[in-house]
Amino acid sequence: MKRSTQQGFTLIELMIVVVIIGILAAVALRAYQSYSVRTKLSEVVLAGASCRVGITEALQSSAGPDASAALPNACPSVVTQYVTSVVATPDGRIDITVDITNLPQLDGTTNVLSFVPVQDGTAPVKGTTDGGKNIAGWSCGARAGSTVVGATTIPANYLPSSCQGTYP
Repeated sequence: MKRSTQQGFTLIELMIVVVIIGILAAVALRAYQSYSVRTKLSEVVLAGASCRVGITEALQSSAGPDASAALPNACPSVVTQYVTSVVATPDGRIDITVDITNLPQLDGTTNVLSFVPVQDGTAPVKGTTDGGKNIAGWSCGARAGSTVVGATTIPANYLPSSCQGTYP
């Protein structure tokens, strides 16, 4: 007598594999969506690059200690697919408003990315007293435990890695 051996998978085994694939896909999709928003926000960071150069130049070339009148005028107007406006304050803070039409993951209350010029790594620049000085770096707005004050309202999980802390 010849015995036949069973080949293939049982229904339970196939269902377990389908469940595992579903869980992995759900985790990957969430990570991909966050990565996609961070990639788009990298363009927003680049939109502020020319403004950072203008603020740095205006502050360093100021004849006196009060550069607050020159700093808001140092930013060129930049509008892109993801940026609706770029505005500088008298203290040199750059506020970039993100176009939420093209980034629906952000709502109307979380659509501002700010760059704050800092000196000595922690002290924010004061436009009325720091004319003629150098900028040590830029901060992407307020962070927990930081002395740098900014208006960044975009959730930290969406900020690109280049906007995590202070950089030159």
